[in-house]
Amino acid sequence: MTASGTDASGTGSGTDAAAAAPRRRGRPARTEGASGPGARERILTAARTEFAERGYDKTSIRSIAKAAQVDPALVHHYFGTKEQVFGAAIEVTFEPALHLPDVLAQGPEGIGERFARYFIGVWENPATRIRLLAVIRSAVTHETAAKVLRGIVLRRMLERVAAELAVPEPRLRAELAAAQLVGIAMLRYVVQVEPLASADPEDIVRMVAPTLQRYLTEG
Repeated sequence: MTASGTDASGTGSGTDAAAAAPRRRGRPARTEGASGPGARERILTAARTEFAERGYDKTSIRSIAKAAQVDPALVHHYFGTKEQVFGAAIEVTFEPALHLPDVLAQGPEGIGERFARYFIGVWENPATRIRLLAVIRSAVTHETAAKVLRGIVLRRMLERVAAELAVPEPRLRAELAAAQLVGIAMLRYVVQVEPLASADPEDIVRMVAPTLQRYLTEG
């Protein structure tokens, strides 16, 4: 060993010590994939899957982050609490059901049939039905999830329907119509009660449309 702190090969002992020192623990550095433009969508996709497979109670911010391959802090950054993540996932999941593109635009005549056909059509779509089933199952087993679902359905669907109705008590009528359709969805797709579960969708539309029409239009 020389006075300058190097051995005979010229390698510094300080360098050896630094190489042998353990790495400092801490959060891994974020990459473009972990925090880039697609991270929010990955988190939402992961959240829908986690809530569907685990239910509301057993899903955590950490499990969502792990499935999305992001830091849990990023989930909080985009969405906040688990309740808020669930709400965002519901918004995306229910978007087809809440859009109501042509149901209201064509006026009161035939609105019961259009409403029934659109709602049943969303549930008959296999891809949409899987997502809706996951949300409904979480909502019926956990009050927080149910509260989030109620808020979204009331704000996005029922209030919009009620605003278009020129009848007394439009909010109540919109809720009655929604209750009729949600009841059908629960019995047909969730509980699968026969013969409703195997009935032709057009038969369901034909039978329920007059009731919806009465709720939504008769003074």
